[in-house]
Amino acid sequence: MFRRPARAYLQAWLAGLLMLLAPLAGATGGLETPDHGLLLHGDGRWIASLAMDTTVHMRVHGLLAEVSVRQTYRNDASQWREGRYLLPLPENAAVGGLSLRVGERLIEGEIREKEQARATYEAAAAAGLRASLVGQNRPNLFSTAVANIGPGEEVEIEVRYWQPVRYRDGVFSLHLPLSLTPRYLPDRETDQAGPRDPERLPMAAAAQAAHGALPPTVALTAEVEPGLPLQSICSPTHAVTVAAEGYTYRVTLAAGVVPGDREFELRWEPVPSRAPRSAVFTDRVGGEDYALVMLVPPTLETPPLPRELILVVDTSGSMTGASMAQAIEAADRALARLRPGDRFNVIRFDDSFELLFPGPVPAEPAAVARARAFVRSLRADGGTEMLPALRAAFQGAAPTGYLRQVVLATDAAVGNEDELLRLIENERGEARLFPVGIGSAPNGHFLRKAAELGRGSQVLVRDVNEVAEAMDGLLAKLDHPALRDVHVDWPGVAEAYPRRIPDLYRGEALQVVARLERLQGVVTVRGLGPQPWSRQIPLGAESVAPAPGVARLWARARIDELEDRLRRGGDEGELRPQILDVALRHGLVSRYTSLVAVDRTPARPGGESLGSTRIANATPDGSLALAQGSTGWSRELLLALLLGLGALLLHRRN
Repeated sequence: MFRRPARAYLQAWLAGLLMLLAPLAGATGGLETPDHGLLLHGDGRWIASLAMDTTVHMRVHGLLAEVSVRQTYRNDASQWREGRYLLPLPENAAVGGLSLRVGERLIEGEIREKEQARATYEAAAAAGLRASLVGQNRPNLFSTAVANIGPGEEVEIEVRYWQPVRYRDGVFSLHLPLSLTPRYLPDRETDQAGPRDPERLPMAAAAQAAHGALPPTVALTAEVEPGLPLQSICSPTHAVTVAAEGYTYRVTLAAGVVPGDREFELRWEPVPSRAPRSAVFTDRVGGEDYALVMLVPPTLETPPLPRELILVVDTSGSMTGASMAQAIEAADRALARLRPGDRFNVIRFDDSFELLFPGPVPAEPAAVARARAFVRSLRADGGTEMLPALRAAFQGAAPTGYLRQVVLATDAAVGNEDELLRLIENERGEARLFPVGIGSAPNGHFLRKAAELGRGSQVLVRDVNEVAEAMDGLLAKLDHPALRDVHVDWPGVAEAYPRRIPDLYRGEALQVVARLERLQGVVTVRGLGPQPWSRQIPLGAESVAPAPGVARLWARARIDELEDRLRRGGDEGELRPQILDVALRHGLVSRYTSLVAVDRTPARPGGESLGSTRIANATPDGSLALAQGSTGWSRELLLALLLGLGALLLHRRN
C-alpha cells in the first residue's frame, strides 16, 4: 500500500496530467477548457459535483407531437453551482416552452431577444437568484443553463417543443437525439464561428469516462393517439413496453432509466387497409388559420435510368468504432448492387480525400471487386474535411443518358454546415445527393437539409444488422422517383413551406404546412411521373382534425426558410427583423431569440461564490471517438487512456 506522501504524489500527477494535456485539446481550434464538475475526495475517489437526469414525455396526436424534456440538476458540492448542458433536439423541433421549478415554485419562461435574455439571466445569476436560459446553437442543438443551485439542492427545468411526425414506407415515426457526436470545425471557420460554435467537448467526455462519473441518464414515456388501428408499435433503438387502451398507446422504456448515449426512435404501423393516403390537421392562433397537409402519392413505376453512382465515405476520427463498420457495410452493399451498364467511383475523406479511380468507370466485375476491397480496407482517423470530397463528387457531368447519384455515408459531425449546404446548392449540377446517416447520434439537421437541397432522400443506419435493409431500400428509391416537379396549389392567399417541394421517392409522403387566408375549398397537389398527376384534398371542417401546435410548426418552417436565405448571402439587416418577428409572435427559440426564466426569491447569500459546471453529453453508443479537432481524435483518446490508467493505479494502490 502507498504511504500517504506517495498517494498524494499520484493525485498531484493526475491533476498535473489534466493541466498538461489541456493545451493539446485547446490546439484543435480555440476550444475552452471548462470545469468538468469533478471533485477529488481525500480517499482518492472522483465524484461529479453536479449531476443531471433527464425525463422525456411525448404526446402524439395524429401527425403532431408535443414533447417535454425535464432536466433535474443535483448539486453534490459544498459550493453554489451553475449547470450548463448542450441539448440535442430533432432538426425540425419548434422549441417554445420553458419552466423553472424550485421546490413548490413554478416559474414560466419568457421569449426575448437573445442579447436581452442573456443579460437578464446573467444579472439574475450575479444577484444570487435562481434562473434558467435556453438558447439555440444550431437548429438541432440547444444550450440550457441553470444558475444558483445550492449545496445539496435539486433544481428542475422543463423544455417543451413541437415536432411533425414522419410518415414513410407505410410507417409513422418520431425520433429524439439523446446525445451528439462532437462537431468538427475546419480551422478556416474557427474565427467566424462566434456564438454558434457548439463547444465540441474535447475533454468533458474523456474526463468523466476516465474518472467513472456517470453520463446523463434518460427516462422516457410516450402517449400515442394515431387516430386509427395499428398493426404494430415498437422502437428499433430501445427495448420498450407498450400498453394499449382503445386507440391510445402508452410506451415506456423497458429498463425504466437508460444512458443517454443514442437516439430514440418510435415507430408505429397502421393496419394496411386503414393506412392513410392523405390527412389534414389544423390550428387557429391569433385569428389566423394554419394547416398541416400530408399526401402519399402513388408509386409511378418508370424504367430505371443507367446510373453513375459516386460513393463518398467519411473516414474521419468521429467514425471510429461501430460507425466505421456500418459505413463500410453500407458502401459494400451499394457496390454489390451495381448493375451491368452502370458507372461508379468511390471517394473517401478525413483530413484529405482520395478517389479510387481518376473518374467514374464502368461497373465491370474487376473494377467492382477492386472497389469492394478498397472499401473493406478503410480505417477512421483525422478531421472531417467534407467540403473537398463533395466538390470532387459533383465535378463534371454524367454522360448523356446517365443520372449521377451521390451517396454520402457519414455521421455528419461537422460544424460548418452552412458552407457545405451552399456547396450542395450551388455546385450539385444535375446530380442527386442521398445522405446515409451513420451511427447512434448523427447530425440530423445537416442530413435533412443536404437531402432536401440535393433533391434526394436520406436514410439512417444505426446498426450493422440494419445495413442490408436500409441500403436496399435506399437503392430501390434511387431507381424509382415517384413524383418530381411537385407543386401545391392552395385556395386563396397562402404562405406555405417548404417553398420548393423536393422530389418524392417510392414510399415517401409529402408534408406541407401553411398559413391560410381561410380554411375552406381544396388544396391541389400536382407533379410529374411518367405522366402528369394531380390530387385534390378538401379543407372543409368535416375532413380536418384540430391539432394545437401546427401554428408553431409553420413558424419553425418560416424561420428555416429565412435562415436559408441568410445562408445564400441574403441581407441580415433585412432578414433579422423578419426572423425576430416570427419567433417573438410564436414564442420560439431561434438564432436571435432565447427563453429565460427567473425566480425572484433570493437564494445565494452575497458572500458565497458561484461555480459553473458543464455537464458532459454521453459518448454516442458504439463510438470510440471522444472528440474531434483539426488533427482528429487521437489526443483525446490518449488523454482518456492516461487518466484511466492513473485512476486505476490509484485505486489498486489503495
